[in-house]
Amino acid sequence: MDSRLFSQAMTKFFGGLLIVGLLLFLPAGTLAFWQAWLLIGILFIPMFIAGLLMMRASPELLRKRLNAKEEESEQKKVIVLSAFMFLAAFIAAGLNFRFRWIVLPGWVSWAAAAVFLAAYALYAEVMRENVWLSRTIEVQENQKVVDTGLYGVVRHPMYMTTLLLFLSMPLVLGSLISFAVMLLYIPIIAKRIRNEEQVLEGGLDGYAEYKKRVRYKVIPFVW
Repeated sequence: MDSRLFSQAMTKFFGGLLIVGLLLFLPAGTLAFWQAWLLIGILFIPMFIAGLLMMRASPELLRKRLNAKEEESEQKKVIVLSAFMFLAAFIAAGLNFRFRWIVLPGWVSWAAAAVFLAAYALYAEVMRENVWLSRTIEVQENQKVVDTGLYGVVRHPMYMTTLLLFLSMPLVLGSLISFAVMLLYIPIIAKRIRNEEQVLEGGLDGYAEYKKRVRYKVIPFVW
């Protein structure tokens, strides 16, 4: 086992856990925010298990997923916008729980949790299908166009799954206000996709032809 990679992964994991916990429980003013515990469970337990599996079976893929340093200036803006979006959505959810602004029935949180876990499964399938998958926008050495599986349905199945994940999160937390905030993810990823496809068309052989074969970017028959 690569001890340096393991240390990097654990640091990011527990750092993310701490940040999410603070953003949810501090605004809520209590640890009795049960929807926050539900989200933390369905978010971080599968993440921990997936990290261990990647560490064992595909450490290079894990290394790529941990590398979040963007070189494209447009993508740096996207990361900043996404960070503010999550910050606002999580704080709003905590405040909504504290002040009971809009109270959703408990079944909404459980139904959204089921959608979240289904999207997590799709996320894992996308990573299995595309060995060149990276968190940064780049064309890697010997990279080829993947056009099978989910990539034969939409050009960006990773964004399809993250859209499901991010829009189900605020409903798990029982917050319509946070859901409205998370809708900002749609124009954010639209901006990211435009830049990403410019990079891929310019540096990845066959990508322009792939765009003609697979019409939809994120949502089949819609977008």
